[in-house]
Order: sequence, then structure tokens, then C-alpha cells
Amino acid sequence: MPALLEGKTALILGIANKWSLAYAIADAFRREGARLVLTYQGARQKETVEELGRELDAALVRPCDVSLDEELERLAAELRSARIRLDAVVHSIAFAQREDLTRPFTETSRQGFLLAQDISVYSLVAVARMAAPLMTEGGSITTLSYLGANRVIPNYNVMGVAKAALEAAVRYLASDLGPRGIRVNAISAGPVKTASARAVKDFSTILDFVAQRAPLRRNTDPAEVGDTAVFLASDLGRGVTANVIYVDAGFQAMGL
Repeated sequence: MPALLEGKTALILGIANKWSLAYAIADAFRREGARLVLTYQGARQKETVEELGRELDAALVRPCDVSLDEELERLAAELRSARIRLDAVVHSIAFAQREDLTRPFTETSRQGFLLAQDISVYSLVAVARMAAPLMTEGGSITTLSYLGANRVIPNYNVMGVAKAALEAAVRYLASDLGPRGIRVNAISAGPVKTASARAVKDFSTILDFVAQRAPLRRNTDPAEVGDTAVFLASDLGRGVTANVIYVDAGFQAMGL
């Protein structure tokens, strides 16, 4: 059976380390034959992501701070210069101040609220605007969400509101970009032990609760998220857009 992403090029934003969901997706894309372009934010992540890029046989590893339009424009120019056509984009970027995750939602700071929306939501819009002209034969844009977008999750707070906005952005982007053959979807993954998840207070309690109550009686394997992203980026997902696909061992279906 041929590799599902053979001949396709994927831009993946948001790899932090080997435990990040973006890494699991990149690894699955590589397995299926995709050529990878990876980005990192700032000098602090440069060495780590470049090393991971070598492990993943990435064609290109470039800096990109999604909060700066000029860096997105520079990335687009570099891809055009290298004559890279994009077939898939993975947006795995979110951020909120730790204090805005731990204190009551009513005490969210104005600056913290705007920061979470900018990095976690608007960046998808900005990335889509940058990438769409490079997706000359259509393709797939995938972002990562979480159940906190539509359920109250303890200590998720401002990030839950950001994920709700992210899922709305997916639908509007899908409508805008659909005539160009570009599909836009979100994967709502179950809780996974990542660097960003550690910022959520009592995260281990959430993991235990999900494993006890999810229909599959376990937590999400990052590789399952990677495989779902492969489906969305491949021709198998050609009719899927404007959707939120849950990869959470079925937990989203449960009441108590």
C-alpha cells in the first residue's frame, strides 16, 4: 500500500519537544511519506527543534513567531524562494499566562485574555492567510483543540474560551478557503502529558478521571492524534472540512 502522504509537503508549527502532539503528527506524516517543514519560536527552541528536524528528516527548519506578521511574511517568502508548495499545514500553538489558568475565570486579566486569544486563536487566522497562496493545489489545515472549548474543565479557564474561539475560527476559515480546495479542521485530543498541559493545575487528576470514565477506559495515545492528522491531510479526508474530530477515547460522549 502506498504511503498516504507521498509527494505532499507539510508545514508543522508548534513542535516543542518529543512529547508534544505536533511531534506525534510530524512523525506520522514522515512515516506516510510527507516532506516536512518545521518552525520554532526564538533562540530558546532553536536547538531542540533543529535536532528533532534531523531525526524527522525535515526538509527545512525555520524560525517563526506567529505573533509577528513580519515573521510569517518572511517564512512565506522563504518557502516561495525554495519553490515549496504546501499541501498540509498543522497549527499546534496555544498559550495563556499561568496565573490566568489557576485563578477564577472572573479574575482573568484583560491583558491575559487578549494574549491567549492572540496566540491561541488569531495565529491560526494569520497562518492560514500566509499559507493559502502556497497551497496552489488545495490541501488541509489542521489545528488542535480540547474539550474545554465546550465544557467547563477545572483550571482551564481562559484557554477554554480561547479554544471555543479557535473552533469557531475553523468554521469561518473553512468557508473562506473551501472554494480554493483548502479544508480546515480541528482535532480535539484527550488530555496528554505535554509541556503545555503541565501548566494546568491538577492535570494528573484529569488524566485519572478520563481513564476511569472514557468508553475505552484509557487516555489518548499521541500516535492516535498523529494518525487522525494523516487522515485529514490525505486524500482519504478530501470531503472533510469545518469539523472538530474528537480523539479522546470517547470521553466527550460521557455525562458523568
